Amino acid sequence: MRLKDIQGVFHKELHGINSKEEIDSFFFILIEAYYAMTRIKLALEPDYKVENYNTILNALELLKKQRPLQYILGNTEFYGLPFKVNEHVLIPRPETEELVEWIVKEQSQVNNRNLKIIDIGTGSGCIAISLAKNLPDAKIYALDISEGALSIASKNAKLNAVDIEFVKADILNYDSHAIEFDIIVSNPPYIRELEKNMMKPNVLDNEPHLALFVADENPLQFYEAIIKFAIKNLNKNGQVFFEINEYLGNDMIQLLQKNNFSNIKLKQDIFKKDRMIKAVLSQ
Repeated sequence: MRLKDIQGVFHKELHGINSKEEIDSFFFILIEAYYAMTRIKLALEPDYKVENYNTILNALELLKKQRPLQYILGNTEFYGLPFKVNEHVLIPRPETEELVEWIVKEQSQVNNRNLKIIDIGTGSGCIAISLAKNLPDAKIYALDISEGALSIASKNAKLNAVDIEFVKADILNYDSHAIEFDIIVSNPPYIRELEKNMMKPNVLDNEPHLALFVADENPLQFYEAIIKFAIKNLNKNGQVFFEINEYLGNDMIQLLQKNNFSNIKLKQDIFKKDRMIKAVLSQ
C-alpha cells in the first residue's frame, strides 16, 4: 500500500476530529517512527509502498479515539531528551520545559556545584532528568506516590544515563526528609474540577487524573503541602520553583508570603500565561 494513499485515509478518517495540519503532523511522525520515512523523502518518492501497513492503521484507529500520539508511540521528547511515556504519567509539555530552563539558566550563572534538588511529583521524571543532564554536578532526587510513574521515571533515568534517587511517598503526608535541599521544584496537580470542561478529550480521557486535578474548594492543596515540606527541608536561602495554574498566580504569591518566603517572582510562559513562580525561604 502506498504511504500517500494511507495519508489520504488519515485525512478522511480524522476529518472533523483534528485540523489538516495536525493530521499531517500525526502521519509524518508515525511514518518516521514505523518506516524511517521522512517527509522530504516521501515527497521525493511519492509511490513508496509498505507491506506492514497494519501498524500505522492501528495507530489511526487509536487517534480516532483521541488517544495521544505520545502514548501510541510510547515515547516523546522533552528539553531535547528522549522519554518513555504511558498512561501512568502526564505527557511532558512545553511550559514545563520553560520551568526547567529557568532553573538551569539561574544555576549555571551562580555556578553552585553541590546543589541538592528534589522534584516532587516527578511523573515521567522529565524535570528531574533534564536537570540532572544539564546540572551534572547536582544531586537530584525525585518523589512520586505512583509506582507506575516511578517505574517509567526510573527507565527514563537509565535511558538518559543520569543518576536520580527516587522516593516513593505521598507529599500530602510526608513533611520531613533526612536531606536538606537547595532547590525544591514541582509541577503538582493544579487543575480545578471546574476547569474540566475547558480540556480536550485526548487529555481528559487518557492522562492520569491523579496528576492533573484538585478539588475546587482546595486548589492549592499540593502547594501547601510542598511549602510545609520546604520549611523543614530547605537549606538557608533555599528556593522553590513551581509550575502553577494560570488563574491562581496571586493566590500563590499570598501563600508564599504567608509562609515566610521572599524574592517572589511570578513568570509568564510563551503564551503570556502566569505559569511559573519561584521564591526564596527567608531564614
